[in-house]
Amino acid sequence: MDTRAHRSEQPWLGSSLPTRAALIPPLSAARWLLVLIAAAGIYFFQDFLVPVLAALVIGFASWPLYRRLLVRIGGSTTIGATLAITLILVFLVVPIVVAIAYTMDEVALWFGWAVQTNESGAPTPLWIAELPLAGKWFDEQWTRHIGHPGALGELAQMVSGANIGNIYRAVLATGSGAFHAVLTLLFMMIVLFFVYRDGESFAGEIDTIGERILPARWERISRVVPMTIRSTVVGMTLIAIGEGIVLGVAYWIAGVPSPVTLGVLTGLMALVPGGAPLSMTLVSIYLVASGSPFAGLALFAWGSIELFIVDKTIRPKLVGGPISLPFLPTFFGLIGGVKTMGFLGLFVGPVLMALLVAIWREWVREAEAAPAPAVPALSRPAPEAGVAEGADGLRL
Repeated sequence: MDTRAHRSEQPWLGSSLPTRAALIPPLSAARWLLVLIAAAGIYFFQDFLVPVLAALVIGFASWPLYRRLLVRIGGSTTIGATLAITLILVFLVVPIVVAIAYTMDEVALWFGWAVQTNESGAPTPLWIAELPLAGKWFDEQWTRHIGHPGALGELAQMVSGANIGNIYRAVLATGSGAFHAVLTLLFMMIVLFFVYRDGESFAGEIDTIGERILPARWERISRVVPMTIRSTVVGMTLIAIGEGIVLGVAYWIAGVPSPVTLGVLTGLMALVPGGAPLSMTLVSIYLVASGSPFAGLALFAWGSIELFIVDKTIRPKLVGGPISLPFLPTFFGLIGGVKTMGFLGLFVGPVLMALLVAIWREWVREAEAAPAPAVPALSRPAPEAGVAEGADGLRL
C-alpha cells in the first residue's frame, strides 16, 4: 500500500520527461555556437592570424600548380607538400639573399662616400642647388652641415649625443621586429605545409558544414574566396611586372640613370596602391631638376596615361576575379586592406569586398526572382438606382 502511494506521488522538481519544446531550434543553436567558437578562436589566437592568413593566401593562389605537382609525383600529399614548401623557400630565400647582397654593396658605397666627405667635404650637387624655389635653401643647409671637412662627424656626434636613448630603443625595436618577422615566416611555412597536405580533406569538411548552415547558397559563395584570392595574386603580380617593364623602358628612353634598377623598384612599388605613381613622379621630378624638363614632363604625361588606363580598366577586371568588382570596391578593398593588415591586406581586402558584393547580388537576385505581391482590387460601391455610369467612370 505504501509502495503504491509512493509511486503515485509527483516528483518535487516535476516530471523527468521533456514536456516542452526547445527554446532555440537546434539548427539556430548550432549556428550561434559555431559563431561563438570562431570568435573565441580569433580572440585567443589573434597573434597567429596574420601568418595563418598568409599561408591560406599562398595556398589558394598556388593550388592549381600544387595539383599538377601531385599528378607528377603519384599523388603523395606528404611528399608533394614537402616539395612545394622547398620550392617556396627557394623562391623567397633567393630574392632576399640577392636583395641583402645588393643592399650591403650600396651601404658600403654610401659609407665610403661618407668617410671621404667627412675628410675633405663635398660641394652641393648641381641638381639639388638648381631645384626651383627650394634650391637655394638646400644649398645653404648642405654647405653648413655637409660641405666643410668634419661636418658629418659633428652632425653624427650632435645627433647621437642628444638622442642616444632614442637610438638605443630604435635598435632594440629593429632587432625585436626582425626576430618577430622570422618567427612569423617560420609559423607561416608550418601552416602552409599542412594546408598543402590536408587542404583537400579539410575543404571537404568545411563544405559539409557549410551546406548545413547555408544549404542553398554555400556552393556559390564558398567558391568566391579561392577564385578571388587566385585572381588577385595573379592579377597584381602581372600588373606589377607589366608596369615595371613599361615604365622601365620609359625611364631608358627619357635618359634616366639605372633604368633597370628603377624599373624593378617601380614594379615592386606597384604592388602597393599608389606606389607606381609615386615612383614615376619622383623620377619625373628628378629629370626636371637635373636640367631635362621636356623629358621629365613627357615621362610624367606618359606614366599618368598608362597608370590611369591600368587602374581604371585592367586592375578591376584582374583583381575582381569571378565577381568582376567595379573600380570603387576594388579601390576600397586594396586601400582598406593595406591600412588594416599591411601587405597581406592587398589580398584579404579584395576578398572581403568580393564576398560583400556576392552576398548583395545574391539578395538582389532573390528579390527579382520572388513573385510580386498581389495588390487587392479596390471595392467600388454599386451605382445608385437611376444613375448611369459613363465609360470614364463618371456618374451621369
